[in-house]
Amino acid sequence: MTNTLHRRGSASTLKNDYVIFCTMAKGINSEGSGPKIQEFIRICLKYNPVNMGDSDMGNILQEDVGVQKFLADRGDGQGAAAVFTDLDTLQKVIEELIRADLGISINVSGLLNEVQGCCRKAGVERHSVEHSLGIWGAIDRLPEREILEVNSLCGHGMVSFNLIRKMVEYVKLRRLTPQKAANIMAKCCECGAFNPVRAEQLLEKMAKG
Repeated sequence: MTNTLHRRGSASTLKNDYVIFCTMAKGINSEGSGPKIQEFIRICLKYNPVNMGDSDMGNILQEDVGVQKFLADRGDGQGAAAVFTDLDTLQKVIEELIRADLGISINVSGLLNEVQGCCRKAGVERHSVEHSLGIWGAIDRLPEREILEVNSLCGHGMVSFNLIRKMVEYVKLRRLTPQKAANIMAKCCECGAFNPVRAEQLLEKMAKG
């Protein structure tokens, strides 16, 4: 199960949003997994992810983390996630991870048919599929759809609704560019699953009304 399943949006806006991450099972393949996690990170870094991180440490867009510290501090049982914005790059990452055969679980969040296509092109069948059933309950208490699209880029919901509204207003007033506003929000996401490129696009759209 991954909280990155709950990203919201249309099929067209989700086409530039892919999260790939590694996980270990405690007592099964966690011990001695540190070097494998670091190799996973090195492979992802070769393809210039727009974000990367883990909830134990934070993401590489935070000033006190950065790429080198994130790589060096990964130890046994600690995961890592990387975010990419196009399918061709995701395909290359998956192919290289298959060749590396690290012996750890690799998960990919994205449109199901696109992820399946990547796996088959790489010569493997995906092990399983998980799908979000959406939000149940008092949904009338939720904010507007556009705000949720940005908020759900962080699976832990660490980017508050009011911060998103504030960033939209700052972009409208030209106090911040969409890119700078997106990077401010990205720093709130501890796990590194936040996609600042998609957030920038969503902010531009909201600012235009």
